[in-house]
Amino acid sequence: MHNEFTAIIEKDGDWYIAYCPEVPGANGQGKTIEESKESLAAAISLILEDRREDAMRGLPEDAIRDVVAVS
Repeated sequence: MHNEFTAIIEKDGDWYIAYCPEVPGANGQGKTIEESKESLAAAISLILEDRREDAMRGLPEDAIRDVVAVS
């Protein structure tokens, strides 16, 4: 699945700091803009994976699990 999120990138000394307003807690950093975006993408992925796993805990066994696409 392809998702797109906003990356806000700021220069801080020799580093670029990135964060995503749509995913609270997702932050990245790097010596280049691209490194900070890659770091941010990894953080977003980890946070979403954790949230998905957390949301699935405790669901009834007979619950229907399906996929919905959003464009």
